[in-house]
Amino acid sequence: MEYIYSAMLLHSAGQKITAANVKKVLEAAGIKPDEGRIKALTASLDGVNIDETIKTVAFPVATAAPAAASSETPAGKKPEEKKEEKKKKEEKEEVSEEEAAAGLGALFG
Repeated sequence: MEYIYSAMLLHSAGQKITAANVKKVLEAAGIKPDEGRIKALTASLDGVNIDETIKTVAFPVATAAPAAASSETPAGKKPEEKKEEKKKKEEKEEVSEEEAAAGLGALFG
């Protein structure tokens, strides 16, 4: 996980994600880097638009919630009640930054 974190840290700092940079971040954190894992990480990220990946992967539940909420609402309720239920469900299904980062980590695992 720390390898992915190092890549995300480099990305957020606007630095290039290279084997040398990942190694420096890991060493600065007191972690003995594994060259094979670093090479695998940098190879898997080659050509990947991280910003776009974060946008599409981090929030699929939040964008799917309105459709799911409307289909699950029982018939016979007033429109105001439906809107309130929909809003409550969306609030419950919002993804925290930590959960989003964990989901992104699974992509590069």
